[in-house]
Amino acid sequence: MKQINLAICITLFFQFTAHAQFFKKDAPFAHTFSIVARDPVTGEMAVGVQSHWFSVGTAVPWGEAGVGVVATQAFVNKSYGYKGLALMKQGKTAPEALQMLIEQDSGREVRQVAMIDVNGNVNAWTGKSCIDYARQIVGKNYSVQSNMMYNDKVCAAMSSAFENSAGKPLAERVLLALQAAQQAGGDIRGKQLAAILVVAGKSKGEPWNEKLIDLRVDDHTAPLVELDRLLRLYRAYEHMDKGDLATEKNDMKAAMDEYHAAMNMFPKNLEMQYWTAITLANNKNIKYAAEILHAIYQQDANWRELTKRLPKVQLLNVSDEELKLLVR
Repeated sequence: MKQINLAICITLFFQFTAHAQFFKKDAPFAHTFSIVARDPVTGEMAVGVQSHWFSVGTAVPWGEAGVGVVATQAFVNKSYGYKGLALMKQGKTAPEALQMLIEQDSGREVRQVAMIDVNGNVNAWTGKSCIDYARQIVGKNYSVQSNMMYNDKVCAAMSSAFENSAGKPLAERVLLALQAAQQAGGDIRGKQLAAILVVAGKSKGEPWNEKLIDLRVDDHTAPLVELDRLLRLYRAYEHMDKGDLATEKNDMKAAMDEYHAAMNMFPKNLEMQYWTAITLANNKNIKYAAEILHAIYQQDANWRELTKRLPKVQLLNVSDEELKLLVR
């Protein structure tokens, strides 16, 4: 009898757990706070999210350049992302697309969804069965939404942070909104994941190039702190890219300004230091390049071996004597 009762308890436990985490098996559990937003100057569109659930960055944020972005959360129906973008691409506004999908969804009362299109049309939906505190604020060129929050202040904090950061790049504004949400109380369960997706306002017909920023922290004790670091690292590498472009135009002053800007942001990043030195060497500033490279070799000798391999593939164009100076 005890064995039978134990079996019944185990069965009930797993049934309860399944229903606690999934409305349906294809509807993952993503109680969270998020923002969808558009920059009216650049046309860029973004989704930002933080949650206490592993890897919901693969389920909540959706976006397509020249079309729009979607955040689908609570008991997630991922089809809102895919179908919402498809409807907007067909010419529906974000509010129209959202309404059509809500009407077709028998599980609408456990959903929380926000959409914004390329023209700034925006709307959100919070079902009656989303877990308190569940709120949304739809503003000009943005919507913020949250559920299962510690208190009812989260959306107001996000809205205020986003509106007060006008003029900053969109990704940074989205991050500020997420940080404000966490400071206001955040998810009652704590924090685990954060993600930011930014897409271009206009499509060039190259979807492989049109996710401008796609950063995720899937499992971290302080995901927004780590997301902030990754976004700053992204900006540093933007400086590196601009330096490379300046080098191609033979504008070494602009190139070095960009390289130094990157290295000042992340002074311990050997990759940035290394390719800056290689650029210097290719532009015949062998002495300065050698100083940087030798400092790198002291920290990791593998970079010296890499330097030896670059002339073969014409990434380092120096004489044999100059190469000796660079690798000694």
